[in-house]
Amino acid sequence: MEHDRPLPDEVGQEPVLSLLGMDQQAVRALLQDLGQPTYHARQILAWVHRRGVLDVEAMTDLSRALRAVLARHLAQPLPIVLRQQVSACGTRKYLLGLQGGGAVECVFIPQISRGTLCISSQLGCPVACPFCATGAQGVRRQLTAQEIMAQIFLTRAALGADAVSHVVFMGMGEPLLNLKAVLPVLRLLTDQAAYGLSKRRVTISTSGVVPAMDQLASEADVALAVSLHAPDDALRDVLVPMNRHYPLEMLLAACRRYLAGKDHKSHITFEYCLLAGVNDSPAQAKAVARLLSGIRAKINLIPFNPFPGAPFERPSDAAIDAFGSVLHGRGLRVTTRRKRGDEIAAACGQLVGTVPARARRDKQSHAASAV
Repeated sequence: MEHDRPLPDEVGQEPVLSLLGMDQQAVRALLQDLGQPTYHARQILAWVHRRGVLDVEAMTDLSRALRAVLARHLAQPLPIVLRQQVSACGTRKYLLGLQGGGAVECVFIPQISRGTLCISSQLGCPVACPFCATGAQGVRRQLTAQEIMAQIFLTRAALGADAVSHVVFMGMGEPLLNLKAVLPVLRLLTDQAAYGLSKRRVTISTSGVVPAMDQLASEADVALAVSLHAPDDALRDVLVPMNRHYPLEMLLAACRRYLAGKDHKSHITFEYCLLAGVNDSPAQAKAVARLLSGIRAKINLIPFNPFPGAPFERPSDAAIDAFGSVLHGRGLRVTTRRKRGDEIAAACGQLVGTVPARARRDKQSHAASAV
């Protein structure tokens, strides 16, 4: 099922001050700058993130004078939903047209006990892992905190306020290369005045940006997932080019630091994309087990999701099961990610932010008629 919308004008625009991307500290600072009581910050956050209201004139428990002041200093533009696609399993993919041009994708995955929203942090991705369609696009720019939050805001508006119970930064981009925008979003997601999600329900996935992992540990207490994908530096240099900057010894030391001082239930999820004949042998599974010895870890096996031009193949079910059995036999917690949404290119590694041809034609026709 698909629904397309025309593209927004691809004209550069000045950044605007929007409540959507402002955490409680930023809203308090804004109120102080405007000479207003800072205690109103919690009321404003509740309107935006609990009730889904961006129009300050509708925030009726604020005084008319305060609403008028805020309205003069704020604008609340949202991305345009260019396309919605729904797979047979109920997975939904949204293509959002950004102000100033470009489009980004996010994916909602419904399950019996949860609703997980996979969001993007960059327009494209600079890491260039060869098994990931997003990496093949390169990176155009960072997303703002407002644009990251908009993915959550629009999804909840479409599906209901209670639809999203978990948020994972596993969409387009490397979130730890955009911490300036990601950190306010993490604070909003875990702030009881805003979304109030448990820290275990918010997950950052990284290819291994070690300095940013340390910064994240000191500034946000959320779950961490690390894209491992290989048991040694030689192969990981190829599959995860970030490894050339931060090899496995540095990465695993950062993982141990991230877990230091956390409770015994805390762990790091290591994501491992299984590629037929490349990294899926029982010997490589044994090497992964040795590599992660002594780390509170869970292994999430991700059988490769094909995309056009990819030089890899998905392993057989027997090879996937054998790899997992080796890890499980060595005392590791192992899950295999179920294939969901692949028929709409919404599965892991398939997001590209491609603008539908119909939307491009509509925009071109509009531009031609304006000449």
